[in-house]
Amino acid sequence: MTDFGKLAGELDGTLFLPGDPGYAGECFTFHLLQPLTPDAAVGAASVADVQAAVRFAGANDLAVAVRGGGHLQTHSAAGALLITLDRMNGVTIDARRRTARITGAARWQEVIDAAAGAGLAPLSGSATTVSAIGYVLGGGQGPILSRRYGYASDHVTSFDIVTADGRARTVDAAHEPDLFAALRGGKGNFGVVTGMEIGLFPAATVVGGGIYFPGAATERLLPAWRDWAATLPEQATTSFAVQWLPPFEVLPPMLRGAHVVHLRYAYDGPAGIGTALLEPMRAVAPALLDTVAEVPYPVAAVLHNDPTEPAPVLHRSLGLAELADETLAELIRHAGPDLLSVEVRALGGALDRPPATPDSVPSRGLPYQLTAFALATPDDLARQAGNLAALIGALRPWADRRQMVNFLAPDEATDPAQLRVVYGPELYDRLLAVKRRYDPTSMFRMNHSIRPV
Repeated sequence: MTDFGKLAGELDGTLFLPGDPGYAGECFTFHLLQPLTPDAAVGAASVADVQAAVRFAGANDLAVAVRGGGHLQTHSAAGALLITLDRMNGVTIDARRRTARITGAARWQEVIDAAAGAGLAPLSGSATTVSAIGYVLGGGQGPILSRRYGYASDHVTSFDIVTADGRARTVDAAHEPDLFAALRGGKGNFGVVTGMEIGLFPAATVVGGGIYFPGAATERLLPAWRDWAATLPEQATTSFAVQWLPPFEVLPPMLRGAHVVHLRYAYDGPAGIGTALLEPMRAVAPALLDTVAEVPYPVAAVLHNDPTEPAPVLHRSLGLAELADETLAELIRHAGPDLLSVEVRALGGALDRPPATPDSVPSRGLPYQLTAFALATPDDLARQAGNLAALIGALRPWADRRQMVNFLAPDEATDPAQLRVVYGPELYDRLLAVKRRYDPTSMFRMNHSIRPV
C-alpha cells in the first residue's frame, strides 16, 4: 500500500484521500459519466507541490492524472495520483505586449474578463468554464476569432511544465523546441503544464450571437448554411447545431423543450458589414430568437450557450471532408430527439495555415468538425451510445481522417491506434519520439494516450 503520508508532509497544498472531507470536491468534473476516483488527489498550491507529487509518483510507480477545468476526463484515474491546479490560478495581462500570462487551471472566463479591461480578447473556446491551458494543449478552436487568427496554440509563446523527472522547465521556440511543438496540440502527454504565455487580440466589441430557428425548417436551413458559410470572409466564424432542448426553466420560454436549429455567428470587423453578411440566413426562415448584435467580446464569448453545470453527457465526434446534400440528409435523419445536440463547425481560413514555428495540431485543412451529444443515465448508456454510433456510422462515407483532438470521445482519446489515425503517422511518430524522451514510462497516460510502452 502506498504511504501517502510522506507526500502530505512535503506539500504547501493539500492531500486528499478517498473518504476525506473535500476529496469529492477535489475530484470535481463536468463529465458526470466519468467520475474521478484517484488513489489520492494533490491540491497543488505551487510548482514545488507539482514537482513533489510527480517525484512521489515516480518513486511509487504511480500514473499521474491532471484536472484543470474538468470538462473532458478520459480516465477515472483509478490507481493514479491526481494533481489539481485550481489553487495556482492566475491571469496577468500585459496590454503593451498584448499577452496574457495564465497559470494553474484558470478558466477562459477569467482571461476574458481580465483582457477586456485593455480592449483585448483571447482566442477562447465556446465554453468559458474550460481551463485555458487544457484547451490550448489540444490546439483550441473558438467561435469568434479563430478563422481570422488560427488555433489558440498558434499564439502561445512559452509553457511552464513539470516533466516526469520532476524538473520544472520553461520551453519555447528557442528552448527545447521539440517539446514546445509537441505541447501545442499533443494534449497532456508530456507533463503537468503549470503556466503559459499567449497572445491577445484587439477585439473590444464584435458582431456575435445566435439565431434559433424552428426545427421544422432544418431541411431548408442546413443546405443554405453550407452554401452561405463557404462565402464568408475570414473575419467571420459560424457553426450550427440541431438541438432537442430540455424543458429547463433557465431557457427562454420559446426554447424550452423545443426542436431547433441554433445558428452561431461572429464577425470581427465593422458592425455594418458583419450584419449585412448574416442577412441571407435571416431570410431563410422566421427565427424563434435572434441575439446577434454588436456586443462586447465577453458577451459574444458565450454565443454557443454551452452548459455551465455538470451533466451526464455522452459525445462522439467526426471530421467531415464535405457536406454534400446526402451528408446533410443523413445528419438530419439521425439527429433525432434522443440526441441533445448535433453540431457542425465550419473551419478554414487561418485554421488551415501552419504557424510560424512547428506545432502538433492535426486538423489543419479540415473543412468541418462535427460533435454530437446525448444525455444519458447509467441505465441508458448502451442505448444512447448506440444512437451516437449510428449517427457517426451514417456520416462515415464523408469523414476526414483529421479531427480536432479536443473533441475526441474518451474511448477515442485513449486508443493509441485511433490517435495515430487522427494525427497521421508522421506527426504521431514525432510526438512519440518526444514522449519517449520526456516520459519514457508513460507516467502521464491518463489522457490522450500516446504510448511508448
